[in-house]
Amino acid sequence: MTKVTLIGDRLADVGREFVYEGPSELCEGCPYRKQCLNLTEGTRYRVTDVRENAQLLECAVHDTGVRAVEVEPAPVAANVSAKGTYAGSKATLEGPCPHTQCPSHEYCVPDGAEFGTEYRIAEVLGDPPHDTCYLDRDLTLVEFAPKEE
Repeated sequence: MTKVTLIGDRLADVGREFVYEGPSELCEGCPYRKQCLNLTEGTRYRVTDVRENAQLLECAVHDTGVRAVEVEPAPVAANVSAKGTYAGSKATLEGPCPHTQCPSHEYCVPDGAEFGTEYRIAEVLGDPPHDTCYLDRDLTLVEFAPKEE
């Protein structure tokens, strides 16, 4: 489902993905709060359209202002246990990983997914980008289905 919202002008590119983190303290008293803060916290979104004819609005958070865009919830790529993993099944993240230098870290601790939450697997992508898991986990790379709103 597509939603219209306001995001920073520098971020307003079709295909750009972001995780909505909620309001900033600088949003207090802003006349555009209802149009800007209408997304679900912790959800990954993808910009599907930029409203080119829309006015660029001043913003205390974004130095070049905000612009109207259309967004939709986006899938999240993540590493999960390889055991019993298939498209349509449900999975949770394996748990935190302190090895930030690992090429799989961004998938073991992905933006837009939380530990302890069950997600539906939309697609199994295959082997994770690492050669060896430092925590000795048997993982596979999947794409979680976008959150329903």
